[in-house]
Amino acid sequence: MYDALFRPARLGPLSLSNRVVMAPMTRAASPGGVPGADVAAYYRRRAEGGTGLIITEGTWIPHPTAANDPGVPDFHGAGLEGWRAVLREVHAAGAKLIPQLWHIGVAPKSEVPEIYSERPDVRDLPVGPSGLSGPGVTGGRAMTRRDIDEISEAYVRAAVSAHEAGFDGVEVHGAHGYLVDQFFWEGTNQRDDAYGGSLERRARFAVDIVKAIRAATAPDFPILLRFSQWKLQDYTARPWPTPQALETFLGLFVDAGVDIFDCSQRYFWTPEFDGSDLNLAGWTRKLAGLPTISVGSVTLEHDFMEALVQGVPGSVSGLRDLIERMERDEFDLIAVGRALIANADWADKLRAGRVSDLVPFSRAMLAQLD
Repeated sequence: MYDALFRPARLGPLSLSNRVVMAPMTRAASPGGVPGADVAAYYRRRAEGGTGLIITEGTWIPHPTAANDPGVPDFHGAGLEGWRAVLREVHAAGAKLIPQLWHIGVAPKSEVPEIYSERPDVRDLPVGPSGLSGPGVTGGRAMTRRDIDEISEAYVRAAVSAHEAGFDGVEVHGAHGYLVDQFFWEGTNQRDDAYGGSLERRARFAVDIVKAIRAATAPDFPILLRFSQWKLQDYTARPWPTPQALETFLGLFVDAGVDIFDCSQRYFWTPEFDGSDLNLAGWTRKLAGLPTISVGSVTLEHDFMEALVQGVPGSVSGLRDLIERMERDEFDLIAVGRALIANADWADKLRAGRVSDLVPFSRAMLAQLD
């Protein structure tokens, strides 16, 4: 029944043994920004458990405005050396590894100023396209052109480091209301220059980053873009409310050099637009003509924030809809999040038909790396 998950995949320059992806999930278990042996073992267990591609938790690009949590790993300095060790472990176990590059922007978290105040090397933070953490909510300052240039260059330096270290690509985190997504979303982008206003101008910051990564690495170095309609600040946000708007947005990144779109939804089974059962990844594949990753509460019944904030008890839900979508090639890969925290061998259990052995996710599992 689950054969669709275990077909090999050749997606542009990326070759994978199966269609199962570990979704990026912040664990904040890297003191001082350095992933240790426990982090390496955590990722290796998922590779040994049958996952074909692992996208790391968000990693801070080398810029002082990027971070808001000292436990989240850096992708520079000592943090990068830690990731090299993780890469060796994951490759030894037969999986591919792609780091997610992250800048928090004007974070929608009240504790951020206290975190920043502990870092005397940082001044005048946080920053975003308009200094907004949400519609009408000021949480920082608007980025200057110098900020834009310096932060863009930091993304490129991180990507070059990944390429030189032998990682299997990079993912630019452009989802969930963080910095790149704050440019996409009119609710947080009120600029009146070349980076604000029209859909094309709001995408320019990220488009230029992708172009620069492509020019600085190699033609066959995989570049992924993660994006979402929903934001942590507003689950109902829709920067691209129609297929036409989404097609325009995607076309900018196809031309810039993106190889794969990582399409984040809270529930993978939710139709993206009226009149079609296609989800966001399905529409993206149809409109962009490039491979896509779908995600959202796989083998679970509740989305992440319900489980995390409300403490909703975990459960294991059916897979029939997922398999049917993959059999008809609605999207190319499926990313699994919390279910892979609960089951390091999620892929192997499904391959063996042992769905009844899947352990439900619980919030308590986030307290340790198992």
